[in-house]
Amino acid sequence: MPEVKSVFREVLPKQGQLSVEDVPTMVLCKPKLLPLKSVTLEKLEKMQQEAQELIRQQELALKEQQQPERAE
Repeated sequence: MPEVKSVFREVLPKQGQLSVEDVPTMVLCKPKLLPLKSVTLEKLEKMQQEAQELIRQQELALKEQQQPERAE
């Protein structure tokens, strides 16, 4: 295989600063933990549970009101 010569030749400065470009590499960072449930979803679930509990209490109060009427 024939050797390919570069069109550009390397030039090193005689004075001043020499800068080298670094090749970007992958940097691993700490994993970010995400909540299983969002804050909004938790609020909605809490509101739903409160509504169900309120309905349950209203049903019990309605049953208690109906029972004395039947006893008469």
